[in-house]
Amino acid sequence: MSPKLEHEYLIELVRNKPSFVTTLLTELNVGVPPFDEALLGNTDFTQCVPTEYQSDSVVTLRKSGKAVRAVVLEVQRKPDPDKSWSWPVYLATLRAREKCPVLLLVFSPNANTARICAKPIDLGHPGWVLTPLVIGPGDVPAVTDITQAIAEPELTALSAIVHGNGDSPEQVKVLRTFAEAIAQHPNGRPSYSELVLMLLPRSVAINLCKELKMAVTADDLMHLPFVREWVERGQEKGEAVGRAEGRAVGRAEGRAEGEAASILKILDRRGIPVTDEGRERILACTDTTTLDTWLDRALTATNIDEVLG
Repeated sequence: MSPKLEHEYLIELVRNKPSFVTTLLTELNVGVPPFDEALLGNTDFTQCVPTEYQSDSVVTLRKSGKAVRAVVLEVQRKPDPDKSWSWPVYLATLRAREKCPVLLLVFSPNANTARICAKPIDLGHPGWVLTPLVIGPGDVPAVTDITQAIAEPELTALSAIVHGNGDSPEQVKVLRTFAEAIAQHPNGRPSYSELVLMLLPRSVAINLCKELKMAVTADDLMHLPFVREWVERGQEKGEAVGRAEGRAVGRAEGRAEGEAASILKILDRRGIPVTDEGRERILACTDTTTLDTWLDRALTATNIDEVLG
């Protein structure tokens, strides 16, 4: 998993639904005033002095067009002592900008980092102490109720990322609830399947692919690094054979050979048994259109018959 993606996934959830920060605050038993809309705000707190202050995300809650509460959202993957100096700047600048009460909400996927981030920050003036609101992995609910999962896709995705990275009964239940919610989620609403799959360990993601066989398309799965790696390797092999042949027919045959190898590799990695007859049929096929179809099916099929149709 890339460090950037690991840092950005919660920001992406909030970007899609800014009011999701109120759900996170609720998990910490922090109330918010009634509001009509939640809008993303300017994350730049740079002052005239050439020192850059940039938060991860800002959400402003408005009632009848007026700001009633603003939230600075920060994601911390590891402790950073400098944050004790910059976080108060964020809040003071945002409070002056929006003319409303402000909150600092920090998310950390690491329990130890969450504890460190929650330490009060003494600003020096008597009584002026900033205690960050911190949501760690233990504060993210494990969503296993399908009704809640369908109603709150952002929370369900966060739950799957935080709690679905193992094989315990509870972790498996979280992932299965996520998969079932995707299969039933209303049209036009994000499922976050691609985001979750990219953030889970490879072995867990492969098992989840099986659960999502009817809910995630081949195009979705092609964004997964490990799936794309298999296909690209197969295509590179095919192109190399084609170049060695030096003819158009050779390139076509090379590509077919590469795609056939990719299909078998994907099925092997997903634990799908392949009969000798099925293997021979795949390797003997030279029609790239057919191979493309089989390749798409291999990403989600549960047995070889579903691939060869």
